[in-house]
Amino acid sequence: MQLNKIDPADTSSFKAGKQKAVDELDKLALKLLELQEILYAQQKHKVLIIFQAMDTGGKDGTIKRVFERVNPQGIRVANFRQPSTIESNHDYLWRIHQQAPSNGEVVIFNRSHYEDVVVVRVHKSISRTELERRYKQIMDFERMLYEEGTTIFKFFLHIDSAEQKKRLLERLKDPTKQWKFNINDVAERDYWSDYMRAYSDAISKTTTAWAPWYVVPSNHNWFRDLLVSKIIVKELKKLNLQYPKLRQDPKKLVIR
Repeated sequence: MQLNKIDPADTSSFKAGKQKAVDELDKLALKLLELQEILYAQQKHKVLIIFQAMDTGGKDGTIKRVFERVNPQGIRVANFRQPSTIESNHDYLWRIHQQAPSNGEVVIFNRSHYEDVVVVRVHKSISRTELERRYKQIMDFERMLYEEGTTIFKFFLHIDSAEQKKRLLERLKDPTKQWKFNINDVAERDYWSDYMRAYSDAISKTTTAWAPWYVVPSNHNWFRDLLVSKIIVKELKKLNLQYPKLRQDPKKLVIR
């Protein structure tokens, strides 16, 4: 899989336009709420949703829009920034595993263990041998989560360099977004081609039947949010979620 062959501005799979997409997204949000309520009540399944992207790719915006109506009791967001000293003294999956979902829970990773096969590759922090070993370790880790009852979604929010530049400039101009601006994001733009190769390889080598990758064209926020929502709702429906039944016969219960 080569990211440079996928158009980040492509919206051809939804021809009805932005307003129709917004309307459909609202309906999907209600369906996601329904499914998540049952998931939380049933306490049987676990759901892990991973978001990776270049800086300004829309991870925060997608999380906010797609999950704006879900029950906060059953959902949690884990952000993975630069490892702390304690985290760095453990293996790279140590901090990740601690954030894995429990029964009935949806956990969203805003960045993830994939930083440890992408950023380190771009900046040549590890050898090729170690990189290949990590690909295998990640697949084994995700397979273990899957076999223990976790449904895994992995989304790469795909934007192009021109769109990133536009979004960085918007952050500088908007006082409500300036807090998101990081001067290091500008420096990292020099490695754009390296990042595309690193992500292309990581996605190709770690997409599996139990933890598939979805590359989402993300230059247009409305299309990005719609596609992510449709995929999640479609796959959660396959779990055949059901509210747990009362163990007692409600007709025989007397409440005084």
